[in-house]
Amino acid sequence: MLQLYNNSLDVPKILQEWYEEEAKSNYGAYIPFVGTVRSEDGIEGLSFDIYEPILEAWFKNWQKKAEEKGAVVKMAHSRGDVMLHESSYIAAVFSPKRRVALELIDEFVEDFKASAPIWKYDLKNGQRVYAKDRSTAIKGSGILGAK
Repeated sequence: MLQLYNNSLDVPKILQEWYEEEAKSNYGAYIPFVGTVRSEDGIEGLSFDIYEPILEAWFKNWQKKAEEKGAVVKMAHSRGDVMLHESSYIAAVFSPKRRVALELIDEFVEDFKASAPIWKYDLKNGQRVYAKDRSTAIKGSGILGAK
């Protein structure tokens, strides 16, 4: 399940919904990861643009990987502005075994940071400034992409 929201995420609500969806699925492990905007470099928050077709394809590949291990992966991300100490990203893995869930959540979050087509902007003085120094080029994204 991939969910996109405008602005910050309602973490308790989303985690509760996911838990209730999987409560009777006989999973022994539910491991969430919550990404929160932290204060750095004088930013007021972050803003996000998403290229949804590539994100959906990337996420479908992860669903297949999880399914091969008997697990389920879920993700929510923000579009637009997210202020300091609010959440822009939630991921979770449900699995019969904790080791599978622990390994998958780590791999999923790291691959998300490296591969997801989401562009991050700093919010400073009421303006969006591309956060180039904290961004990762997407493999195969053309002459400006990673090689």
